[in-house]
Amino acid sequence: MSGDVHVVVLAAGQGTRMRSVIPKVLHAIGGQTLLGRVLSVAEALGPNSITVVVGHKAEQVEDLVHSRGHATVCQAEQLGTAHAVLQAQAALAGRTGTLLLLSGDVPLLEGHTLRSLLDVHASAGAAASVVTAVVPNPFGYGRVVRREGAIVRIVEERDASREERAVAEINAGVYAFELPVLWEGLREIAPANAQGEFYLTDLVQVFRRRGRAV
Repeated sequence: MSGDVHVVVLAAGQGTRMRSVIPKVLHAIGGQTLLGRVLSVAEALGPNSITVVVGHKAEQVEDLVHSRGHATVCQAEQLGTAHAVLQAQAALAGRTGTLLLLSGDVPLLEGHTLRSLLDVHASAGAAASVVTAVVPNPFGYGRVVRREGAIVRIVEERDASREERAVAEINAGVYAFELPVLWEGLREIAPANAQGEFYLTDLVQVFRRRGRAV
């Protein structure tokens, strides 16, 4: 891993499926909150900065983040993952290098996975890199669509065709992006999907249109 690395963690969601008054990322597993575990892995990388995007019950999440010396930005309206990442732009104004994007509800991430992602991303000279997995039952996950080995699209389950739903490779939701190319690409995303949200995964097509590697 070389060069500046800035970590952004998405932790604004309500987590309605958990049916709890506690913010999803503050639920504990093995004596530590989900978000706390993600932050521990991120901190071990020694990044230049860590910024957490908060939203639902922001004050409670901010208490945890600020106690560890990290910054927060607020996504007042949950308009999708691309919109969430954009909230961190002002906090990272003028920064260059790589943005490592994580989710606050993925507590089993390991440091070697993130280091490998950053190393592969740097060696490829890509605008964006994504961690994927091949699973026996991909139901509910975004599918990774490839052409001649290259990723050409990431499509959510509800927006996928029958053929795309048969794909076993899924998006793990862990990304590396180059700054400031990321901010430029995010501005081109439109909410053209079943949820009417700004999907971060649409960056794949944006970058490909620009001739940038993914």
